[in-house]
Amino acid sequence: MAREKRCVECGHKVKSLFVQYSPASFRLMKCENCEEIADEYVECEIMIIFIDLILHKTKAYRHLLYNVVNQETLNFQHLLWKLVLAYLFLDTYRSLLLRGTNDESSVSMSFVLASLKVVVNVLSTNFAFVLSFALAAKVMLVLSIATSRGKELLLGILISSYVKIFLFAMPVWELPVSVIFIVDMLVLTSNAVALKVMTESTTSRCLAACFMAHSIRFLVDQISGASSLTHVGSVMYLPSLIRNL
Repeated sequence: MAREKRCVECGHKVKSLFVQYSPASFRLMKCENCEEIADEYVECEIMIIFIDLILHKTKAYRHLLYNVVNQETLNFQHLLWKLVLAYLFLDTYRSLLLRGTNDESSVSMSFVLASLKVVVNVLSTNFAFVLSFALAAKVMLVLSIATSRGKELLLGILISSYVKIFLFAMPVWELPVSVIFIVDMLVLTSNAVALKVMTESTTSRCLAACFMAHSIRFLVDQISGASSLTHVGSVMYLPSLIRNL
């Protein structure tokens, strides 16, 4: 995201997070602004960081978005495309889970038409989500969404949507469909925390911006799903109508 490392406590820029004396010996640096250890997660296991991300701790998000995902150590463009594909895959899986529980007519649909419906629905809803998020960020957070800044915010939103991976537990544990909407709410709040960390804006404004974007995404999802279902049903009914004529 940024070229400078950040203190996870106050968000102030720091020159370095630690000084390494040998492969097995290093000393954590303190922040000049708050005089706390700049990044305590350097010596923590991944599971501890993951738990703090689930708990929506801003320290964990600063560590991930500034001190791990750094332009000096990672290929920004390559990582962005990987996350976009992973996000679309998880969103497609979510749509398939909803279809398996709510769409009883999907049993009679051909595989090609059903797959086409899901792909169109996922692409249209996420296109609307990106546009509405850019508008919400510009209006509510008064951000100038330039190309580079927009890519950084998009990367942060994609990374903070990691909660979607819990959808894979639904078939294993036979969880109800309501879990999907609980995951959606966690994604919304996680996006808000990431946006707060990246923009240093207030929590209420970040929540409002994310709520607006996710609400528009939900509405487009409902409209797109209903219209595509009607279209597919009419296409499949056409052969029987011709035979009757």
